Amino acid sequence: MKYMGSKSRFAKELLPIILKNRKPEQWYVEPFAGGMNLISEVSGNRIANDIHPYLIAMWKELVSGWIPPEHISKNQWYEVKNNKELYSDYYVGWVGFNCSYSGKWFDAYAGKTKTKNGSIRDYQLESIKNVKKQLPKLIDIQFSNKSYFELEIPPNSTVYCDPPYKGVRGYKDKINHDFFWDWVRGLVDDGHTVFVSEYSAPDDFECVWEKVAKSSISANGITGGSTLSVEKLFTLIKGENK
Repeated sequence: MKYMGSKSRFAKELLPIILKNRKPEQWYVEPFAGGMNLISEVSGNRIANDIHPYLIAMWKELVSGWIPPEHISKNQWYEVKNNKELYSDYYVGWVGFNCSYSGKWFDAYAGKTKTKNGSIRDYQLESIKNVKKQLPKLIDIQFSNKSYFELEIPPNSTVYCDPPYKGVRGYKDKINHDFFWDWVRGLVDDGHTVFVSEYSAPDDFECVWEKVAKSSISANGITGGSTLSVEKLFTLIKGENK
């Protein structure tokens, strides 16, 4: 699923690092699961959490067999955007993410459009096709809708965090980053293995992967267009937390 800040294009590079020492029965947990693009490529015990209630409601309904509409008109999109309380949460979730440009929550309508070369691109049909590919991989996931720090994480889990990046505009749900890093330190002290995607991290965290990539969001807080940013993956080894 297209989702702001998605790491889908880096999955083949990130997951071998994140899952390297994971044991067969060990839980894999994503407190900021979003578009489910990484967790859908992981097997075994999994928990997908996100603070966005409409997003989790949408995923639950899709996994249960709900078939989304093939097309939402621009008028329908605005109707749902302005009257969310009149519609089911999962339907609002579908319209808000999959019928919006770049998967940004009700940011701008995305339907059929003519490209620069004259061809017609159907963004909603692309969303349906992408989600259909994901769904068989999400069947056994435990979905959760909580703040990341309220999430109950099974002992000795592998935890991957892809939080709203610091200094980047466009995220609906922002976090206190100092509190977040302290929370991660607490997880490591409790015996969890934790990895975090960000542009930067406190000095006690080690960068274990990085890559220069084009993105519609950047470390300078600008959204839109195409900019170069250095994506990084950080971890903290137990005993190094001081």
